[in-house]
Amino acid sequence: MTSFAIGGQSSGDFRETSGRVQLLHVVTRNSLGLLTPDAFTQANPPVVTAAPTVSTTLAGITKPGVLGGSVAFTRPDAGNGFHGGPEGTSAASTRPLGIFLNDSLGNAFENTPGVASGRGPYVCGSGSSVGLSVYETQILLGGGAGGAITYAAGDEVYASNNGYITNVVADAYETVSGDSPTLMGIVKVAPDANSSLLVIDLRV
Repeated sequence: MTSFAIGGQSSGDFRETSGRVQLLHVVTRNSLGLLTPDAFTQANPPVVTAAPTVSTTLAGITKPGVLGGSVAFTRPDAGNGFHGGPEGTSAASTRPLGIFLNDSLGNAFENTPGVASGRGPYVCGSGSSVGLSVYETQILLGGGAGGAITYAAGDEVYASNNGYITNVVADAYETVSGDSPTLMGIVKVAPDANSSLLVIDLRV
């Protein structure tokens, strides 16, 4: 377990983790709806893939499909009641719902409920706290593309165009489509030399 500067009690066991997301306080685990077909096949990162923009938190990840700790989006392009990763090109009808709890394809030596059921649960509910090991570390778009991102406690965070958490408003999925971005949460504990986890309190 990675240690970080936060104390107190949590509603979930601190061992309750899929490897990429650590559940600290959970309001809702939402399993309604079906995963889109590309939730099992998308690349990581799926949209903005230029080498300087690839998050360092994705280093060594070759698994396709949505990852635990990435953002779950509504996906009406796939049908009524579907959710998955980003649509590929920002669309006004695609909105962030919460944070995926598991990799859609599962991991070695464990059950693969996403593959078996076609469902991908995500955590949501204002006040839920999660520690993420997958998030954006580089600016995706614009003149600053490739520049490093710094997080601090109190930062507002959004769903990036690639479907990970970012504090860069210009990189937010909905900003790219010309809409106001949905506030995903507030940074509670920023990554530092002691821990690479990004801990956020959700607002969705």
